[in-house]
Amino acid sequence: MWNHRESQNMADKQDLRKQCGQLYHEIEEKGWKVVKQGAEAITIITEFYPNEPCILKCRPEKRWRHPVLDQKLTRKRCLVEARLLAKCHAVGVNCPLLYFLEPNRGQIFMEYIGGPSVRDYIKEFVSEEEYETSLAPLMKIIGSEVAKMHMNDIVHGDLTTSNMMFRSVETLEPVFIDFGLGSVSESEEDKAVDLYVLERAIASTLPDSAALFHYVLEAYANTWKQCKPTLRRYEEVRQRGRKRTMVG
Repeated sequence: MWNHRESQNMADKQDLRKQCGQLYHEIEEKGWKVVKQGAEAITIITEFYPNEPCILKCRPEKRWRHPVLDQKLTRKRCLVEARLLAKCHAVGVNCPLLYFLEPNRGQIFMEYIGGPSVRDYIKEFVSEEEYETSLAPLMKIIGSEVAKMHMNDIVHGDLTTSNMMFRSVETLEPVFIDFGLGSVSESEEDKAVDLYVLERAIASTLPDSAALFHYVLEAYANTWKQCKPTLRRYEEVRQRGRKRTMVG
């Protein structure tokens, strides 16, 4: 039984490689550029308007799933992500413009954000003095934007510094990208996990940045006055995370 399952898993992986190989061949033929390949989707730079770069996010067909189930799941995830982008724009959260959606093919066309990621930007700073003078304003903006999402029940689902981009380094206005794991949720737990993931992402990029996250939480609380239950839950999530780290 185990050998049969192992063989099936190998066949699934080979099929995924074949699917991605075919997609990459098509990308190469059309002169597109792959920005990122994740477990669920491939992100490509292409054009939607003539001479205007845009992002195409496509979810390849997964043949190990039943075709009807695969199409339903792909369609659902595309629609959820598109609705989250639309809702973010409606409430003033900085995120890419949605251009076009083709859920049956698992494709979303959206605005191309050409600047560096927040992760790459903050890695350039090496001292705590630089953190305070240069990064504190950025952390406050991030905290305020996350509060706008949470007060409107938008949960990002993967709130890392790699999923925040700059349109340009001059403005330093972070644009939140990749809502593929996002959801609309009133759950304090979901929002608290968002904050904890963000804290861990900043700490992994800047090891001595414990005090820096204080600016995120300060701006979060100033923007969303009713956030106390979420912040209490965040402290609980944080304690659980510490226990897991200690136990290993």
